[in-house]
Amino acid sequence: MSDRSTFHKLRDDIENGIVTGEFEPGERLDETQLANRFGVSRTPIREALMQLSAIGLIEIRPRRGAVVVDPGPQYVFEMFDVMAELEGMAGALAARRHTVEDREALLAAHARCEEAALSEDTDAYYYENEVFHNAIYDASHSGFLKDQCIALHRRLRPYRRLQLRVRNRMKISFDEHRKIIDAILAGEEEEARKRLRGHIAVQGDRFSDLVANIDKLRHGSEKPARSGSP
Repeated sequence: MSDRSTFHKLRDDIENGIVTGEFEPGERLDETQLANRFGVSRTPIREALMQLSAIGLIEIRPRRGAVVVDPGPQYVFEMFDVMAELEGMAGALAARRHTVEDREALLAAHARCEEAALSEDTDAYYYENEVFHNAIYDASHSGFLKDQCIALHRRLRPYRRLQLRVRNRMKISFDEHRKIIDAILAGEEEEARKRLRGHIAVQGDRFSDLVANIDKLRHGSEKPARSGSP
């Protein structure tokens, strides 16, 4: 495993601990304790905490250091709502503006998502899914829109990863990708917008499933222990 992959796993483990309630809102995350727990130096811990601060899961406070923040389900819902609109816009622009190179990048990213989906590896699928969406942002040929999508995508990262653990969600996500690709490559702007909105939005049962999955991890048997190996 590369140093970057190791760092991603470290960051994801801390991230998961926050979202699932292992690290509680208001709790101070001590760099030394985390370094001992994960068997690493304080440097990657500090880098991970800085990244988690950038997406709003922790705050770096004077004299207290890193403190866990819980945005709450309503705020998470609102972020998904805005993300759905931004993605829809990116899809519509990609349908109108994509080049031959964009087409190749979209199809390649889609193929890698298929490989991850067939392996039933939700974390691998998540990262390939990230590449897929970045290919859509590139195909929109709007640098500002791409920046906004990436920033919000990062803030929603832990919740989108949890979504994929809901039964059949990975398969459904990949099936939605097929329809998104078809709409973009056919130049169907409004269809691409609609497909991407629906792909991201968490109204109704999908939001209930996400909240239930978080609650299950926070209060159920799957909640990890506070001691021992992660």
